[in-house]
Amino acid sequence: MDALNQAGEQQGLPLEIDVSETATSLKSGDAPLLLDVREPSERAFCHIGNDLHIPIGEIPLRWDSLPKDKHLLVYCHHGMRSLRVAHFLRQAGLPNVQSVRGGIEAWSLQIDPGVPRY
Repeated sequence: MDALNQAGEQQGLPLEIDVSETATSLKSGDAPLLLDVREPSERAFCHIGNDLHIPIGEIPLRWDSLPKDKHLLVYCHHGMRSLRVAHFLRQAGLPNVQSVRGGIEAWSLQIDPGVPRY
């Protein structure tokens, strides 16, 4: 297990969540907030449902506007940027943050083929 995942595991929730767990979670009564950290041009091409968009470069300036008490699922294209953001947010004091493993690519392949791939 790498250092990012070890840091996340110590906080209670695993640092990453797979897309099938994400889909189930989004259908629950207390659905988490989905955060897209991709660039605006990527988002213009496709995104997942009713989500919040903060490009990764703006996270250090805007992270404190995120709800501290809400389960937050972060996604990007393949899961690497979202993993960095999830780690950053946990270090900043938001313990209920997880990165969606595989990102929107995995979402398109496994959950919703109607979401365009790029």
